[in-house]
Amino acid sequence: LIPQGLSMDASKKVDLKIIIIGALGVGKTSLLHQYVHKRFYEDYRTTLGASILTKVLAVDNTPLKLQIWDTGGQERFRSMVSTFYKGSDGCMLAFDVTDRESFESLDNWRDDFLEKVIPREQDFPMVVLGNKIDICDRQVPKEIASAWCKEKDIPYFEVSAKNNINVAEAFETLAKQALATYKGIFESYLTDSIKLTPNDKPKKSCC
Repeated sequence: LIPQGLSMDASKKVDLKIIIIGALGVGKTSLLHQYVHKRFYEDYRTTLGASILTKVLAVDNTPLKLQIWDTGGQERFRSMVSTFYKGSDGCMLAFDVTDRESFESLDNWRDDFLEKVIPREQDFPMVVLGNKIDICDRQVPKEIASAWCKEKDIPYFEVSAKNNINVAEAFETLAKQALATYKGIFESYLTDSIKLTPNDKPKKSCC
């Protein structure tokens, strides 16, 4: 739904909700803090529910305010986390390249998200991040992760929250996708509004 009085004037700031999901311990909080605060967040306390940070940037001359939701990855909180999906404009799927199970759970996280988000679009703005490429003990080859993403037509980024590798690029790619989808929905809303002119209404017959 398009809020009343909204304009796609490039000078108007657009608010977009981005959500980061994935298994426990893949570094979602660290990725978010690296992108927003430009520092490595090494506090390993588990995120319970969700925490939110904001980032203001410009994409294609359009000012954006990203509201980024960092979610908990514990399986027992999955149903609670899925309540945060509603209203998302973009989704970031994260896994740990040194943890095979975190990669294998991507299907479940993606399916769960697409089942619950409205509208249910298979081409929903989404990127995948393979985090912790700074660690030598790798269990998920780049080729396998890339193939999984290529099959689903999702951009893939090999990243390091610790060394700040590809983090901003991943977030900004998702922001571009989300903005393009948002503009598409807005334009289709305007087109539908133009069609609903008084002349299109059925004439009442007198009795």
